[in-house]
Amino acid sequence: MENSNTPQQNKPQTNRLSNWLKTSITARMLIVGFLVVVLLIPLSYINTLISERSFRQADVVTEINDKWGNNVLVYGPILKLPYKTYSETKTYNEKTKTYLKETKTHMNFAYIFPERLNTDVNVDSKTLKRGNFESAVFTTNMDFSGHFIPINLNDKGIKSEDIVWDKASVLIQTTNLKGIKSEMVLKLNSDSYNFQTNFNTDENENSYLDTLESNFIKSEGLSDSENDNFSISISFNGTRQIDLIPIGKTTTMSMTSNWADPSFVGNYLPNDETKEITKEGFKADWKVLHINRAFSQQHLNKVPNLKAFAFGTKFMVMVDEYQKSERSAKYGFLVIGLTFLIFFLIQTMSKIDIHPFQYLMIGIALTMFYTLLVSISEHSDFLKAYLVAGVSVIALITLYSKSILKNLKFPMFICLSLTALYTFIYVIIQLENYALLVGSIGLFMILAIVMFVSRKIDWNNG
Repeated sequence: MENSNTPQQNKPQTNRLSNWLKTSITARMLIVGFLVVVLLIPLSYINTLISERSFRQADVVTEINDKWGNNVLVYGPILKLPYKTYSETKTYNEKTKTYLKETKTHMNFAYIFPERLNTDVNVDSKTLKRGNFESAVFTTNMDFSGHFIPINLNDKGIKSEDIVWDKASVLIQTTNLKGIKSEMVLKLNSDSYNFQTNFNTDENENSYLDTLESNFIKSEGLSDSENDNFSISISFNGTRQIDLIPIGKTTTMSMTSNWADPSFVGNYLPNDETKEITKEGFKADWKVLHINRAFSQQHLNKVPNLKAFAFGTKFMVMVDEYQKSERSAKYGFLVIGLTFLIFFLIQTMSKIDIHPFQYLMIGIALTMFYTLLVSISEHSDFLKAYLVAGVSVIALITLYSKSILKNLKFPMFICLSLTALYTFIYVIIQLENYALLVGSIGLFMILAIVMFVSRKIDWNNG
């Protein structure tokens, strides 16, 4: 008797559970919420895919940059002046019972910064491609001019007769030795001097810099009564950034470029009165006085590390294709949640039955948007990729929803809603300074619309 009655007892319970799942708003909310959480799994894989492609792009960009040229930092020109110092030692002689004095001569170096340093920088940027990836690079011509004042090291305890004038040279240090495009020639007063690489690191605190040293300056090339004028031009192939260390007692730099998105970096900003930034490029001027930085014009024994005082321009790619795709994917949860909310409200208000499997298919279609976006953007620009992916997904969901909702009114509403949502996200991605503001206002408006539409729903039903 008990075995024969058990199926009859379980059948009403099963029917009640089935009816509750079909008719209860709470049950539908739980199911839809569970599906949203489940769809976070493929979204996480998509974010991983975007990161992997972004890392691949970074590797390719690094490879291109390594072959083209690194970032450009110039430290110089610095006058390297050898001088003699003396030490005396005493040795006791047992036989003569006297001390023998011996004087040793040591060679040291003084490093003299120019009194005035003027730099004129012209930058021409372009794009290098490898496969689906590209890197922004530049070629820059840097013209340096200025003068050294007559050298006086008496306050350093160095006499003029101890200076080895015929062994003086000029140093220029840089981060981009391999990016130099042409021979460097220093013009000092009326004479010209070539440069060669100097690998002597004993006197150099700047291990991250390579050193170029000129030929020895003629003894008559440095005046003891008049300023010593110099000029030198350097052409670099480089990437990412151009910096200058302001070693002149007065340092000026003027930079022009066809790059439309500069970021001025370092310890000093360009003059606002002369700075110009347009879609065709930018122009900026700097002026740094000796009272603006905490180091002197003369240094002994080693070239000091003054990287902290460098200033210049970073040539930024504000938002590349993978950054845009990554930012778009971060809104995946919002897109899925709002789309499911639209279907849930339609289902609740119109009493149309939508199966959880149909919700799942719609969610998978929404996640496919991001794989389409990433793959197409590698072969086209982001706008075209976004349009193709968006139109494809919206059309697919609209046609699928027509078969579910059995009329044209609701599918058209869903089509317009998704179009507005994807347009809203695209606008946020393109914005830089106002992305948070526009996004917050947009989400507030969406919340207000949902509250208004759902105000008449009887939430107590189930």
